[in-house]
Amino acid sequence: MQQIENEIIQFSQFIWGVPLLIVLVGGGLFFMVYSHLAPFRYLAHAVDIIRGRYDNPEEAGQINHFQALSTALAATVGMGNISGVAVAISTGGPGAIFWMWVSAVIGVSTKFFTGTLAVMYRGVDDRGEVQGGPMYYITEGMGKRWKPMAVFFAVAALFGVIPVFQSNQLTQVFRDVVLEPNGVNVGFGTDLITGLIVAAIMSAVIFGGIKRLGKVTAGIVPLMVLLYVLVVLYIILSHPDRLFTAIHLILTDAFRADAVLGGAVGTMIITGIKRAAFSNEAGIGTAPMAHGAAKTNEPVREGLVAMLGPIIDTLVVCSMTALAILVTGVWESGSANGITLTAMAFEKAIPLYGPYLLILCVLFFSLSTLFTFPYYGTKCSSYLFGTKSKVYYNIFCLISVVVAAVASLDVVISFIDSAYALMAFPNMIAAVWLAPRVMRATKDYFRRMKKLEKV
Repeated sequence: MQQIENEIIQFSQFIWGVPLLIVLVGGGLFFMVYSHLAPFRYLAHAVDIIRGRYDNPEEAGQINHFQALSTALAATVGMGNISGVAVAISTGGPGAIFWMWVSAVIGVSTKFFTGTLAVMYRGVDDRGEVQGGPMYYITEGMGKRWKPMAVFFAVAALFGVIPVFQSNQLTQVFRDVVLEPNGVNVGFGTDLITGLIVAAIMSAVIFGGIKRLGKVTAGIVPLMVLLYVLVVLYIILSHPDRLFTAIHLILTDAFRADAVLGGAVGTMIITGIKRAAFSNEAGIGTAPMAHGAAKTNEPVREGLVAMLGPIIDTLVVCSMTALAILVTGVWESGSANGITLTAMAFEKAIPLYGPYLLILCVLFFSLSTLFTFPYYGTKCSSYLFGTKSKVYYNIFCLISVVVAAVASLDVVISFIDSAYALMAFPNMIAAVWLAPRVMRATKDYFRRMKKLEKV
C-alpha cells in the first residue's frame, strides 16, 4: 500500500510540469487575447443573465442559468476554498496565493469558452436527453474521429470527480475540532464511522438526478458563501493592523525563492496554479458538464454565466481564506496543513466558537461538492457505458468516500491532481480548436442583443 501511495504522489509531481502549465496558462492567455477581453467587457450582462432576465423554461435543458451556476459553484466553491488554500500556503508559501489569483483571472476567459461550447455542442444520451460537457463538444464539434480523445477525458473524469478530498477533510476537521477536544479516542474506527455517515447523507441527494441537485445547490450555495464570507470578514477585520502586511507578503513572496520551496519560484507558481485549478477548475472540464444542462438555446449566454465561477470562487472566497490564515499568523507554525491550519486561524480569532463555525461552513462546503461531483461522474459513465451505469457509479462514489475518510491527505490530493491533469489536456485542446466558432457565435449574439435593445 505504501508503494502505491508513493507512486501516486510521484506521478502527480511528474504530470504537473511545464507542458500542463503551457496548456492551462498558455491556453487561458490565448483566450483572453483572442476574445479581446470580451468576458471582462460583458460582466454586467452576465449578472443580468443569472438574475433570470433571459430565462425561458421552453428552451432545451434541465435547469435554469442560476441553478447551472449554483451547481458548478457547488463543485468549485468547496473544500478547495478552505483547506486547498491552506495547502497552497503551507507547501508553496504566501506567494502561491498570488499565482492562484493570476490563474483565476486567466481562467475567466477559459470558462467563457468552455461554458459556451458546453451548450453549443450538446449531445444526447441513450435515453434521448440533452447532455453537455467536453466529451460531447469534442465529438460533436471536432468530429467523430476525435472520439478516442473524448473517451480519454471521460475515463479520467470518472476518477477526477470522486469527492475523496472533501470526505477526507470533513473527517479530519470533525476529528480535530469535535472528537479530540472532547476526549474521544480517535483512530481508524472513528474515521470510518464518519465516512459512513457522510456516504449516507450523500446518497439522499445523488440518486435524485440533476433536477433535485439543481434545487438543493441553488439553496445551499448562496447561504454557504454568505455565511463563510461574514465569518472570515470578521476574522480579517479584527486584525486591521495586519491586513496590509498580509497583502504585501502575498505580492512580494510571489517572486522570491524561499527555503520552504527548495529555493525555486517555479515550484511556488506550480503550487498556486494547481490549487487554483482544484479550486475553480478552469480548463479542467468539469463545470461545462453542469452548464451543458442549462435551459437555453444561446450558448454564449451560458458561457457568460460560467465565467463568473473563478471570480466568485478564487478571487473572492479563496482570497478571504488566505487573508484569514495570514493575518492570524498561524501559517508560521510550520506543523499544520490542510483544514487543520484553517481551523487554527478560526480558533485564534474566535476562541471557543471559531472551530464550530468552521465546522458549519465545512459541512456546507463539503456536502455541496459531495452532491455535485457524482453528477459529473454519472455524465461520464453514461457517455461511456450508457445511462444504466449511473447507479453503479454512484455506489462506487459512496464506497470511495468511505475509503478516503481513512486515507492520508497527501495521497488524496495527489490522486485528484493527477486525474485533473489528464482531464485538462483533451479539454483545452478541444477548446482552442473550437475557439473560432465561439468567437463567431459571440459576435452574432451581441449583434442581435444590440438590435433588441434598440427596439
